[in-house]
Amino acid sequence: MMYLFIVVAKVVEVSLATIRMVLITKGERKIGAIIAFFEVSLWLVLVSSVLDNIMEDPLKIVAYALGFSCGNYLGSLIEEKIGIGLSEMQVIVKEDKGVKLANMLRDSGYAVTVMHGEGKNFPRQILLMYVPRKRIKKIAARIREVEENAVVTVSDKKALYGGFGMIRK
Repeated sequence: MMYLFIVVAKVVEVSLATIRMVLITKGERKIGAIIAFFEVSLWLVLVSSVLDNIMEDPLKIVAYALGFSCGNYLGSLIEEKIGIGLSEMQVIVKEDKGVKLANMLRDSGYAVTVMHGEGKNFPRQILLMYVPRKRIKKIAARIREVEENAVVTVSDKKALYGGFGMIRK
């Protein structure tokens, strides 16, 4: 029973730590601080349980390590599902596909900036968008429907001020 407590508590604690770090880097300091309180409280209870007679019961080390690794995995899954913040999507397509793709994305409610570019063999259109992280996969799938050879890159961004459809802080 003690080993199960250690594993579960460590999974919860590390998952909270992962979410806290993302929140803080995205500018959500207050929520991050609240999560930190619970994270550290749980950590203190957990560590005191693990360190008590650890040399006589080395399986506590295994349970702690298992909880840590599972917590990292679960925390990253939860964070991805929550999709906190914005990302910049850059889409590079042949010039003849750019306007069609931009219009389709705009019709779906996304703000798109189109720029001209020069590829090795063809003129290109570069589409820039700031989108909620949780919608990246959906948008990428829509882009592939129109142009399967598009080059799509995504970069996380911190706060964004102004622009079409953006929340101003």
